[in-house]
Amino acid sequence: MTTFPTAPDVRATPEGLLWEPSERWVRGRKGDVTVVDSRHPVLVWEPDVPVPLYAFPREEVREDLLRPAKNPPTGAHTGSRIFYDLEVDGHLLENAAWTFPADDLAGHIAFEWFRRSGKGLDHWYEEEEEIFIHPRDPHKRVDAVPSSRHVQVEIDGTVVADTRRPVLLFETGLPTRYYVPREDVRLDLFEPTDHSTGCPYKGTAAYWSWRGEAGVPPNIVWSYQEPLPAVGAVTGLLAFFNEAVDITVDGERLERPVTPFTRLLSRRPGKRT
Repeated sequence: MTTFPTAPDVRATPEGLLWEPSERWVRGRKGDVTVVDSRHPVLVWEPDVPVPLYAFPREEVREDLLRPAKNPPTGAHTGSRIFYDLEVDGHLLENAAWTFPADDLAGHIAFEWFRRSGKGLDHWYEEEEEIFIHPRDPHKRVDAVPSSRHVQVEIDGTVVADTRRPVLLFETGLPTRYYVPREDVRLDLFEPTDHSTGCPYKGTAAYWSWRGEAGVPPNIVWSYQEPLPAVGAVTGLLAFFNEAVDITVDGERLERPVTPFTRLLSRRPGKRT
């Protein structure tokens, strides 16, 4: 079940949306063109979607770049019925923006984020800091804490990591991730891939896949080489998906958690060589 914020400023709509005003200065660009320049954005949580998005007052949006959508989707974004195509420098981006049906959000327009959906605006800024994938949730906390716990990671019965100097990353709504120094990981049992992901809290991650014969999902290991300052303690360390490996902490075998990543990992065929 999705956990939503409960602070006093969070308001609910009959459609099941949650929203709250934000005091951040937010700008969205397509290439070099600023499409959104807002000092009065609102954060919106859609039902069963664990991360928020922004919606903006119309007067803070370049409406001259919006066109009524030629092929609006159905059943998208909590019953939204009004979609817009975005035309920038002669390029038309279909269904890049929309309005929510909620009366509370009348007069606001939301946008797709390219690095999340593959379409929409490709650069977003909160104040002077570029952010990626989705807005940061003000009700979510991410802490990277050095530890002396004894952490072991096994894959198909093989110990692939063993350390007494991990960094534990605590992120609201997700299981604790155990980041291990490279020297304490059997990295020879893995191979780097060209996969990468972006996180608005941590930065851009590189991945490795298991070389063995077990039915292990690819990209099971990741690392942030240049993480955001707030989680700088994980720089260069390696983490494993708890959902698909066996982790023992101080002699206690942890249960594999069930998270939104569980279903994603189950759809990926294991690496076989």
